[in-house]
Amino acid sequence: MQKLQTIDYLVFLFYFIVVAGYGFWIYNKKKSAQTSTKDFFLAEGSLTWWAIGASLIASNISAEQMIGMSGNGFSMGLGISTYEWMAAATLIIVAVFFMPIYLKNNISTMPQFLSQRYNKTVSLIMAIFWLLLYIMVNLTSILYLGALAVSGISGLDFYTCMVFLAIFAIIITIGGMKVIGYTDVIQVFFLVIGGLAATYLAVTLVSSKYELTGLVNGFKMMTQNHDDHFHMIYPKGNPNYMSLPGLTVLFGGMWIVNLNYWGCNQYITQRALGADLDTARKGLLFAAFLKLLMPVIVTLPGIAAYALYQKGMFQQEMLGVDGTFNQDRAYPVLLNLLPMGLKGLSFAALTAAVVASLAGKANSISTIFTLDVFRPYFAKDMSEKSLVMVGRVVIVIAMILAIVISPFMGIEKKGGFQFIQEMTGLLSPGIFAAFIMGFFWKRTNSAGAFFAIVGGLIIAVLMNFDGDAKALEVLGFNNLFPFDDWSLMPFLDRMGWVFVICIAVMFILSLVLPDEKKGLEIDASMFKPSTGFTIGASIVIIIIISLYTYFW
Repeated sequence: MQKLQTIDYLVFLFYFIVVAGYGFWIYNKKKSAQTSTKDFFLAEGSLTWWAIGASLIASNISAEQMIGMSGNGFSMGLGISTYEWMAAATLIIVAVFFMPIYLKNNISTMPQFLSQRYNKTVSLIMAIFWLLLYIMVNLTSILYLGALAVSGISGLDFYTCMVFLAIFAIIITIGGMKVIGYTDVIQVFFLVIGGLAATYLAVTLVSSKYELTGLVNGFKMMTQNHDDHFHMIYPKGNPNYMSLPGLTVLFGGMWIVNLNYWGCNQYITQRALGADLDTARKGLLFAAFLKLLMPVIVTLPGIAAYALYQKGMFQQEMLGVDGTFNQDRAYPVLLNLLPMGLKGLSFAALTAAVVASLAGKANSISTIFTLDVFRPYFAKDMSEKSLVMVGRVVIVIAMILAIVISPFMGIEKKGGFQFIQEMTGLLSPGIFAAFIMGFFWKRTNSAGAFFAIVGGLIIAVLMNFDGDAKALEVLGFNNLFPFDDWSLMPFLDRMGWVFVICIAVMFILSLVLPDEKKGLEIDASMFKPSTGFTIGASIVIIIIISLYTYFW
């Protein structure tokens, strides 16, 4: 199987020069005489709606999707796309209900929201949790899976690839959110064009294995011969039910995953927090339309790889370094089948996805540490220029930590995408409970928020790592729910129960303890979207319903 050829490297070099050169030009064009923290971290007022939307997708679609979700496409099928299509609906909810609250109350970071709504203790605890999650899970997994893919395609040493990706991301990140936002537009262009090219050639290759030609015939053969890979809802008894438990993906825990990720996540909301409401909403709607396209780029190639695997192709190539089958090798192996030139384009698309996500994640780590931990507790009088320098140093340190610890995280054991979902899922229910109650019930107090964030994490850990329900006796929940072994419950359902417990305890604590009267500035008129947004959002929802109906 051929590795990259000279023309592939030239295509990749063109991509590198365009992104780095454009980023440098943006940096010089838009830099202030004295860079402020708002300007560096939020690109205040300078990102257009299309830059916001593209940056959201570029930061979201990374190695865990290109590699991890393609791997799940190989093993599970189209059902894993529920994360993408439900995210499109979630983005509309965030645009209508969440973004007005943040912008009306001048929120710059998610810990700042918790400080303003509850107290500094809740804010600091959550900032530390987010920093640990972003570095230990997100940044490390993106870097690890990205290096795994780049190494598999290029033939370069794994650690060399890891260092190269980290350095490339640092170059983009130290220019601030303006550079990230506008270079992400180019990253998305390469991601979409290269991803579609890989999908097209993979599916047409399937058709050739049945002595047919064309994209339509390839897709037809895949659906006819591998029907089990083209269903969105898995019933009980299906081997994939533990990962995607039936209607839970439509009416249960999947909403907690998506609403927390897209609405309460510094990594994502940061792109829109520096814009006005109309621009932010347009950007989120644009991202929702792009989300509808993502399964074609990240899931369908994995299903095509499965179809080719069943026809006897790359039996050895799907084995990991330890000689066992590794589903996350599906996408890199598939890219090696592409012809010269297009392989370089797809390689650039994959690199773009990894670098954009690394840059976005590193910027969010830097933002939270600098604005929510370092400035209020260690440098209240430090100048804006010095704080920006601290932010840049944090970016480099975070990347170094990711390089050092990523090989020890066990990312490959469950597949990269599933690893991230389950680890993030330990915090998601409590965080979302604290945010959603803080948004819409003025009585919610700091004690309730503290329980949701800390207590929710403890309960989730007990459920995930100790299946015996007796482990919950210490918290008094062992007799409340009819489950003898939580480990037999899908993790999305466990998230749902943790969320229910957090909401219930928050409600009780908020009624029993004094009302702190720390509500937000909210009025009903701010939730009313424009006519154009409503029409666009309606189109997105209709498409989602049609997709689930067709692939039920």
